[in-house]
Amino acid sequence: MTEEQFTPLAQRYMDTVYRVAYSYLRSPSDADDVTQDVLIQLYKTDKAFESDAHLKNWLIRVTVNRSKNVLRAPWHKAEDIADYENTLVFEQSQHRELLYDAVMSWDGRNRLPVLLYYYEGYRQKEIAALLNVPEETVRTRLSRARAKLKNILSEVSQYDPTRAF
Repeated sequence: MTEEQFTPLAQRYMDTVYRVAYSYLRSPSDADDVTQDVLIQLYKTDKAFESDAHLKNWLIRVTVNRSKNVLRAPWHKAEDIADYENTLVFEQSQHRELLYDAVMSWDGRNRLPVLLYYYEGYRQKEIAALLNVPEETVRTRLSRARAKLKNILSEVSQYDPTRAF
């Protein structure tokens, strides 16, 4: 891949790769390392991608695999997510407090499908392929996530009407 081909692709997909890595690792520095590794692998690849969707799927699959490798490494340690949380911008502060904190408190296997489905716009079938799990598992995880978030939002709106959505 030439530098002229690589630069626009790296700029377009860097944030997606970082978000996927961060959702697995919960560490900004580890997510940065994985992002860099994945983009270097993209630069070095001779693979011909059929479309932008094919390239994006490939990048997410490589990111998931690299993140899993980092988690298996003996030097891996979890960091506080507060640093990354402060860099995110939400339309209203209660969105951050409720939705982000709730989703980020879940383990990676429940958090990543929510990220890919709602933020990245992937369909359930695509998420299943990316994560190597059955499609029904993705449906179940998303359904449980919606139920958890609905419960959180209903509890808040019952006790504090100013925070209702």
